[in-house]
Amino acid sequence: MALIKPVHGISPVFGNDCYLAENATVVGQVTMGDQCSVWFNAVVRGDVHTITMGNKVNIQDGAVIHCTYKKAATVIGNNVSVGHNALVHGCTIHDNVLVGMGSIVMDHCVVESNSIIAAGAVLLENTHVESGSIYAGVPAKKVKTIDPEQVKRLIEGIADNYVMYSGWFEEK
Repeated sequence: MALIKPVHGISPVFGNDCYLAENATVVGQVTMGDQCSVWFNAVVRGDVHTITMGNKVNIQDGAVIHCTYKKAATVIGNNVSVGHNALVHGCTIHDNVLVGMGSIVMDHCVVESNSIIAAGAVLLENTHVESGSIYAGVPAKKVKTIDPEQVKRLIEGIADNYVMYSGWFEEK
């Protein structure tokens, strides 16, 4: 069973049909929508500020979701995939976004809908990713405009796949 802990008397709140891996950690002021998943060794730490997630958000293996004390909450929209070992910290991620493996999204960043943050990219504090963009590099910059097929195949496809994967771990 995942480690789920209250902080200052506030416990995480989960929507319907959420999956938490046995060694995932979710603490404090965390609110998740429906069909979310937090995978092996991932940490969602709402101890110093709020973390709010929409529906069909997957936090993949080793990823960390956190915020900054009294300064920066973390808000994640619907159909968002946070890749393996990514760090999402005190930022806003709108709907239909893929945050690539090993990437870092720092405080006060805003990632608009239908966007991809490439694997290993670093979005420095206050970066604003316009809708329909692919950002890559260190520091991350816009490298391409995303086409509708990429949105469907990569962003929506991965979010849908993670709902399916979580079903594989349901206890029968």
